[in-house]
Amino acid sequence: MSDEVLGRVLDDRARSRPDHPLLICDADTLTYSAAAERSTRLARALIALGAGKGTHIGLLYPNGAEFVVAAAAAARIGAVVVPFSTFATARELREQLVHADVRILLAAGRYRHHDYRERLAGILGVIPAPDPTTPLLNPDVPQLRHIVFDGTGLDPLTDTVGPELLAALQDDVYGSDVLSLIYTSGSTGAPKGVLHTHEALLAHQSGLNEVRGLTAADRLFCNSPFFWVGGFAYALLATLVAGSTLVCSNAEDAGATLDLIERVRPTTTNGFDAGVAHLARHPSFGDRDLSFLRRGNLYSLMAPGLRPKDRELRHNMLGMTEAGSVVLLSGDESDQPEHRRGSFGRPAPGIEIRIAEAATGAAVPAGETGELWVRGRNLMLGYHKRSREQSFEPDGWLRTGDLARVDAEGYVYFLGRRGSMIKTGGANVAPAEVEKAIATVTGGVAAHVLGLPDPERGQIVAAVLVAGDRAVPAAAALRDRLRTELSAYKIPRRFVTVPAADIPLRSSGKIDIHRLGELFDA
Repeated sequence: MSDEVLGRVLDDRARSRPDHPLLICDADTLTYSAAAERSTRLARALIALGAGKGTHIGLLYPNGAEFVVAAAAAARIGAVVVPFSTFATARELREQLVHADVRILLAAGRYRHHDYRERLAGILGVIPAPDPTTPLLNPDVPQLRHIVFDGTGLDPLTDTVGPELLAALQDDVYGSDVLSLIYTSGSTGAPKGVLHTHEALLAHQSGLNEVRGLTAADRLFCNSPFFWVGGFAYALLATLVAGSTLVCSNAEDAGATLDLIERVRPTTTNGFDAGVAHLARHPSFGDRDLSFLRRGNLYSLMAPGLRPKDRELRHNMLGMTEAGSVVLLSGDESDQPEHRRGSFGRPAPGIEIRIAEAATGAAVPAGETGELWVRGRNLMLGYHKRSREQSFEPDGWLRTGDLARVDAEGYVYFLGRRGSMIKTGGANVAPAEVEKAIATVTGGVAAHVLGLPDPERGQIVAAVLVAGDRAVPAAAALRDRLRTELSAYKIPRRFVTVPAADIPLRSSGKIDIHRLGELFDA
């Protein structure tokens, strides 16, 4: 492990390439020198509010310079960065504020249709005072003392803290100190707060950058939110470590985002391809020059000759908050042979895996399905407010809850969550396997597969098909096609087709399985 910390890495980059863009987000450009200078000023204001090593500072911002500067400012003085989802409801905001012991919340006043002043006023019972120095004393959020909207009122505080105190605090930050408290998306239960140190997160991104080839010459376009580990670590911190440029967009107009991409000419991409599908549907898309996008996994943005003919023959990747972003990946972005269909690559540097029998923890033979366990120096410290024994197995293994198998060549195949397995007539069905089969036989129709209660079989397999550019076959025709891909008991007995906008989502952006099942009652 190195003793690198975020603040010193940023300052090093600011000295070596001061005018190089760290972030380009729509019309805003943040250079490395500007990020260092602005985060230094904000750090002094935070000190004036009582922040220091270990203070939990919440960030409620969309992707952009404000998030980057605030995260760097908190990290400079050894405070803990606690990102909040911009999707969060008032209830979710309050629960995370309390559980995370947030002392200072830095927030946008509004973002799109979200009014965070109003939302937080509903939590506190009063509209937060415009003067951030006025301390909050509220039993509903007992640790919270200050809320700052859009940086208002912080400038006068900056000059009350001398450079000597800031320097002393910065010198007292070590790689083993906690950098972030990031919450899981809560897809299988209540979100858990995951603690990561500076050295673990930064070292992990360095190793991942070597695998994917991210260098100082790259411009990375990413659509992952900074409040999740993919955006915070695999995009923002990875960019900082590499000395490269991160490109993002909050534009609601697809044409504006495409204008940005054409202007900045990113060299590689990462994120969720479904999140850029609307860009490919824009009337101007066919006339755009996107030939510079030659790497990454946002295939919808790539020129036709560079897109995979079959996405299942390109290595996917698997990440998790507990592992500080990606645990399975491959630097090989070419089409793979048929026998490697569905591969998620190999373990990331510093990550050890075991495919385990869930009950005993014993490793299962190659080719057999088990639970994915991971271990390594760059994993989380643990879950906030849980003991190490509640976070890890005694020998350091983390049980992921994911089902996987590994082949004889060491390639890993993700098969879904243990809790999502469908038990039908005594047989187990992995939804991910059925979803992939549907995409294969339909030429790419997206599907969400789940189990519905059945008095005779316990559950039956059902599929929600997403209406889009590709025609969705009738149920009988689709079942017939699936017979070449799936055993009979895995073929869905019920189908429903809905527009993408009608797929129910949790505030985390993940599918709400309970409400998904309600679509079959309509």
